[in-house]
Amino acid sequence: MAETPSTDPFEELRVGFTAAVSHELRTPLARLLALLDSASLPSADTTALLEQARQEVEAMAELVDDVLFLSELETGRAVVGLGDVPVAPIVREVVEALRPSAERHAQALVTIVAEDVVVAVRPRILRVLVENLVTNAIRYAGDGARCTVSARTEGGGVLLSVADNGRGVPEAELSRLFERFFRGDRARTTHGTGLGLAIVKHVVTQAGGVVEARRGPGGLGLEVRCTFSR
Repeated sequence: MAETPSTDPFEELRVGFTAAVSHELRTPLARLLALLDSASLPSADTTALLEQARQEVEAMAELVDDVLFLSELETGRAVVGLGDVPVAPIVREVVEALRPSAERHAQALVTIVAEDVVVAVRPRILRVLVENLVTNAIRYAGDGARCTVSARTEGGGVLLSVADNGRGVPEAELSRLFERFFRGDRARTTHGTGLGLAIVKHVVTQAGGVVEARRGPGGLGLEVRCTFSR
C-alpha cells in the first residue's frame, strides 16, 4: 500500500523553503564557475574577473546569513526584549555604518528620530531590523535618491519608517514585498537575497506589530512602515 503524502503545512513550508534556497544559490554558483573558467583564458582580465567572483561569493554569504537568521526566528528565537530599548542610538549606528554604501550611489541618508522613542525589541534584533530596512532602500531606490529613517511615537505606539523618493515599486508588487525571495522586475538587476523584508515582517509581527509598504511621500519612491504597540 502506497504511503499517503504528508499534508503537514509546516513540512510543506520547510520543503518549499529548502527548494527556494537551493534555487537562489544555484545562480551565483553558476556565475562564479563561469567567471573562474573565464579567468583561465589567455586574454582574461583576471583582476576584473576576481572582483566579480568576490561579489558573487559575498552574495552567497549574505544569503546564507539571512537564511540562518530567518530560520532562528522561525524556530522560536525571542524577539521581544525584557525592557524598553532606545531606538535612536541603534538607528544612528546603522546609518553611519551604511552611509558609505549610500554615498557610492550619490544617495542622502537622513535620520529623524526622537531620543525618547523606545521599543520592547532585543537590541541585536532591532539592529538587524533597521539594517534590513535601510539596506533595502539603498539597494533599490536608485542613484541620487534621498532616504529618510524616522521613528516617533504615534497613536500610543511607535512608528519606525524608512522612506525614499527613488524609483519606487509598481502598485501591484507592494503587497508581495515581504514574501521570501520576492524581487520585482526593477530589483532583478541588483544583488540582494530577497529575504531582507521577509525578516523585517517576521520581527515586527513577532513583536506584536504591523508592517506595511506603500508609496513614499508625495507618491514617490517607497516607504516601509513598522508600527509597534505600547
